[in-house]
Amino acid sequence: MSVQIRPAGEADVDLIYSLIVALAEYERAPDAVVGTPEMLRRWLFGPAPAAETVIAEVDGEPAGFAVFHGTFSTWECAPGLWLEDLFVLPECRRYGVGGRLLSHVAAVAVERGYTRMAWAALDWNEMALSFYRKLGADVLDEWKLHRLSGPALAAVAASAAG
Repeated sequence: MSVQIRPAGEADVDLIYSLIVALAEYERAPDAVVGTPEMLRRWLFGPAPAAETVIAEVDGEPAGFAVFHGTFSTWECAPGLWLEDLFVLPECRRYGVGGRLLSHVAAVAVERGYTRMAWAALDWNEMALSFYRKLGADVLDEWKLHRLSGPALAAVAASAAG
């Protein structure tokens, strides 16, 4: 099996979207995907891209993807990368695709002089958690991920005007 990682292009929007849907199904949240391919096109390939995407292929066929974007550490006074998604199609697992995707994103961070790479994993996804432990990734149990979205985000934003 030959695993290749390549940057995604605008022509890959439908593929990326299908992988996002497959990821949501895997994560037991099929109704959580509310975005559209058009939104993806705008935010990944428009005039001000918000993230980068790479595609993994096994023998020339799509096998998975990773989406990542920049972060900044005030304590290190240096940038880093946030790995938003890393997903490998079930039929392509155990071929080293996930490792190649993660290594590729890590290489991007190192190439750019970034000091860290971070991501989140679901607490029930033992296959992923085991994989990350074997890599030597630190689990930051003392940190709790927080999110504002939808009406709560709008309400907090509205309070900025007052």
